[in-house]
Amino acid sequence: MSDDLDHVMKITRRPPVVMTEGSGSWLRDREGRTYLDFVQGWAVNCLGHGHPVVLEALQSQARRLINCSPAYHNEPMARLASLIAESSGLDTVFLCNSGAEANEGAIKLARKWGQRHRSGAFEIVTMQGAFHGRTLATMSASGKPAFEPLFKPKVPGFRKVPLNDLDAVSAAITERTVAVMVEPIQGEAGVICAGDAYLRALRELTSARGVFLILDEIQTGIGRTGRLYAFEHIGIRPDIMTLGKGLGGGVPLAALVASEGASCFEPGDQGGTFNGNPLMAAVGCAVVETVRRPEFLASVWDIGAYLAERLGALSAATGHGGVRGRGLLLALSLTRGDAAKIAETALERGLLINAPCPDTLRFMPALTVSREEVDQMLERLGSCLD
Repeated sequence: MSDDLDHVMKITRRPPVVMTEGSGSWLRDREGRTYLDFVQGWAVNCLGHGHPVVLEALQSQARRLINCSPAYHNEPMARLASLIAESSGLDTVFLCNSGAEANEGAIKLARKWGQRHRSGAFEIVTMQGAFHGRTLATMSASGKPAFEPLFKPKVPGFRKVPLNDLDAVSAAITERTVAVMVEPIQGEAGVICAGDAYLRALRELTSARGVFLILDEIQTGIGRTGRLYAFEHIGIRPDIMTLGKGLGGGVPLAALVASEGASCFEPGDQGGTFNGNPLMAAVGCAVVETVRRPEFLASVWDIGAYLAERLGALSAATGHGGVRGRGLLLALSLTRGDAAKIAETALERGLLINAPCPDTLRFMPALTVSREEVDQMLERLGSCLD
């Protein structure tokens, strides 16, 4: 089995399985084993594997137009930009391929605005524990300790402060600052939530100090928390927002979204060969139109509450810690530092879960997951925790 894997660049530790099929919450490998998937590509497959609206959008659009180059408008690009702008209350949308690319664009846009309107300001205040991507600039913006020694010299211009510490943000903002960038929930750090009151105060602070608030909703956006965007829970609106992961329902699609006042790119400042291509944009339209329905979002909230309640009961029964997160982005705190071992054991028992930290398990199922599938997951997880 390893012969045809020898030439795959080893950029992460992968188990010796090769996935070949997926349907809803389930994956199958080429040996015929099935797995209950509570990772879903790190919250990418928001509608699960092979959802009919995604397949129909791909097939229908592929018959019409796959790529006309970003030098021209296309219908799905315009439609998806309108859907995102209208639903978010922001004004302009740049479609791209990955969350890292969207965040890179947000950094560039803020710096361009600082050059024009804030005497050349370029610094962005970011949070310790944050994860914004794996390009040089987004790794530099991230607050992940493992990134610190990598690929030096880092891109300068990022000041990191503790999450949920408003005084630290205030002290870090100077005349060189152009924006504050934050995830509503830090997924890679172990599902650490920025408090609602903190985010409201951050919105007030950035407005008062004349700098942008950038919300990285790569993982929290497109229904993951039970609202289309996580900022809707809080009653605020950012100046710039980034989307990815769930936006494409499994295909490579992301977006940089900005208010009219922040939209200062000029022709040539931003681009990309595949950005806004009609095939991916058509899928994004299908995903957003499906997820934004009130009854769909209500079901996400309901099943998220059920998963959190049942996880809490299992944790109490097995002597572990609390459950944190929102909607269907949840984490279980472990009393032992063996999360990776538990995830490995779960894989052997047909369950895919994620261990972002030694003492944390993360759950990112499809937004279409059923209560029965939640019960099956808990049964398999219980045997691993025991």
